Amino acid sequence: MLFLIGNRIINFNLHLKKTSTLFLSHMAASIHWIDTSIVIVSVLFTISTGLYFSRRQKSSDRYFAGSKTIPAWAIGISIFATLLSSVTFLAYPSAAYKSNWILLVQGLMVPIVLVGIIGFIVPLFRKVIRLSTYEYFEKRFGIFARIYSSTAFMLTHFSKMGTVLYLVSVALSSFTHFPVLIVMFSLSFTIISLTLLGGMEAVIWMDVVQGFLLVGGGLLCLGILLFKPEGGPILTIQHAFNMGKIDIGPFNLSFSQLTFWVMAINGVFYALQKYGTDQTIVQRYIAAKSDNDAKKAAYIGVFSSVAVWTLFMLIGSLLYVFYHSGAATLPTGMSADQVFPYFISTQLPVGVVGLVLSALVAAALASLQSDLNCLSAIGVEDYYQRFKPNCTDKQRLNIGRFLVFVAGIIMMTVGFLYIKWEGEGVLGVVFGLYAIFSAGIVGILLLGLLSRRANKQGLSIGIAACVFFTAYAVLTSTKIGNHLILDIGKFNFSQHKYMLGVYSHIIVFVVGYMASLFFKTPKVADELTIYGYFQKKNNNSK
Repeated sequence: MLFLIGNRIINFNLHLKKTSTLFLSHMAASIHWIDTSIVIVSVLFTISTGLYFSRRQKSSDRYFAGSKTIPAWAIGISIFATLLSSVTFLAYPSAAYKSNWILLVQGLMVPIVLVGIIGFIVPLFRKVIRLSTYEYFEKRFGIFARIYSSTAFMLTHFSKMGTVLYLVSVALSSFTHFPVLIVMFSLSFTIISLTLLGGMEAVIWMDVVQGFLLVGGGLLCLGILLFKPEGGPILTIQHAFNMGKIDIGPFNLSFSQLTFWVMAINGVFYALQKYGTDQTIVQRYIAAKSDNDAKKAAYIGVFSSVAVWTLFMLIGSLLYVFYHSGAATLPTGMSADQVFPYFISTQLPVGVVGLVLSALVAAALASLQSDLNCLSAIGVEDYYQRFKPNCTDKQRLNIGRFLVFVAGIIMMTVGFLYIKWEGEGVLGVVFGLYAIFSAGIVGILLLGLLSRRANKQGLSIGIAACVFFTAYAVLTSTKIGNHLILDIGKFNFSQHKYMLGVYSHIIVFVVGYMASLFFKTPKVADELTIYGYFQKKNNNSK
């Protein structure tokens, strides 16, 4: 799965850099003062939210987990906002415009999986861990599992943060005409300062604002696309179906091409990874008042996300109809990645443009603040406390804030590398390397939950097998120029790259379990496995 994340980051970089630049270059020439005012007000509101919550951050628990008085609906919208970002606003319409809704299949699998796992995942984490998701991995398999999984999380999110920061900085640079480096520094300073002050409470409430802005901007775009063409909404939707733009095929059973089944299988593991191993989600379970509130928040987050993913896919399909049915024309040579930004800059009325731009900026701010807070929490829980187990709460809080600053500097450094290498080159190599050494996290979770027999020795062998397999698959399917890095003929990895994430988890699970049979397994507490959940459920029913 982390290979998939890294791969997506690289792909998004290449086209969103062009998209963001074109988007704001159009706006810079014709931006109205009303739109400018809307953007300024939204940014000032974000800053005031952080300052408001800064007064409450007196303990590390409150800083990382909130006051535990935040309502379930707000945490749910925060989960929803965490799953989305400014990337959703640009990448999903582009995907539907170029092809169809096949990439949505992954998201459609999330609620199906969530219904099956949330009942025991939420109580498990709220009972077993203090704050870090990866504390569970240590209790189940030892320190190596915790370090491996938390390191994978940190590598993934540092790369993601640098990507988002770079893309937003390029966009704002086009808008303000300031150099990208100056914009990046200013944006980083704002994000780091707000995270240092506000803690998780501020992150959650700013996520709420971001979520409403993102949905509002999308709905306004949808309304224009439905009602502006001749014939109205019904005929427009019919055209989209007839043009094959509202479809989730092909349905042939092939793992070497992008098919429904590739995305469906991948979606199952994506849901398990996000809701069972991702600190940004689990930390919100901990922030809820109760287990039931945490479950409600998860459901709100998931179903809202699916609805919004569908919204932006529909926007992409209707954009295709809009520009291929005579309603409007596109400049010659414009790529699919540039169509939605062009539509926004040329078709939206005054005020709506400002709202859309505010949504993009707010999405970036909220996403990056959330990542900084979660990375700081991991640093304190998984590393600092291990070296200083008798630390005071004040020391935890101070170190947490220091780690926010450090993580922010790393984020800015990655963004600077994007400027230097223009989103390509060295970072692509780095992403490929960490993909090799950080795959199979869902396999570890499933092995811990589903088996009493699995042990740390077997898991270590499973992880080693996963690393070797991932290295083989990456090297035999990645080209430099026109040549594969490693070409072994018919033994090259020839299946679709999305399946690599699936296989890595399966290898960890299967090899880890089989290898465990050769080692003595100490008694495992039932509360660490799914069997404890069923025992408790049976006892309650008696």
